[in-house]
Amino acid sequence: MRLLVFQHIDCEHPGRLRDFLREDGIDWTAVELDKGDPIPPLEGYDVLWVMGGPMDVWDVEEHPWLVEEKRAIRKWVREMERPFLGLCLGHQLLADALGGTCGPQRPPEIGVSRVDLTDEGRADPIFLQVAESQVVLQWHSVRVAQPPDGAVVLASSPDCRVQAMRVGPRAWSMQYHVEVEEDTVCNWAAVDAYRTALETLLGPRAVETLAADARCHMTDFETNARMLYSNFMRAAQHLPGSRS
Repeated sequence: MRLLVFQHIDCEHPGRLRDFLREDGIDWTAVELDKGDPIPPLEGYDVLWVMGGPMDVWDVEEHPWLVEEKRAIRKWVREMERPFLGLCLGHQLLADALGGTCGPQRPPEIGVSRVDLTDEGRADPIFLQVAESQVVLQWHSVRVAQPPDGAVVLASSPDCRVQAMRVGPRAWSMQYHVEVEEDTVCNWAAVDAYRTALETLLGPRAVETLAADARCHMTDFETNARMLYSNFMRAAQHLPGSRS
């Protein structure tokens, strides 16, 4: 299996999921779009992951490469029909690329909170053996307002209806972060835009408070990440046309 990863900032990489890839001996290639890396021919890859970032889906003038990225996502999901996983910005890009809409998240969701699986989520293979109510790390001020055609909402929260979705049989995405590691909060807080959003919402000591809260739930984060990763890889390997 060959995995392609779209990244939008150094600190938002596959995080803990890298450990699972290493254990499975899976080769992966990072395309750092914010640094001008070109998107390689998609045909040479089996799986696409799209990570988070500080930009918004509509910031195409400041980040013109978003246009090509959305085109690549659309081709991957709609034309090539190969397995896809999007996290945070990747979740929003999937919606936007396929004709859905995104808008401001009011209030922003930043911190450790819960998301609940929908009836469809409880039956979806991506959430096999995952708790119906999950503790997750949130860090977003944009939401998927209208999912694209063919999307099924898999998880929700009181302030954000589309926390996870599946589009067709092969593309999954989550608004929250499943890739959290022990140093994630501190690494992200080093980004001015992220720190400002965090402190505006939660106060001047928000970094220390959130880092401590995340540490308290790290076991849950790791357990859920491992199950989601295993479920995704199992589904990807059993989809028509997938190569192991």
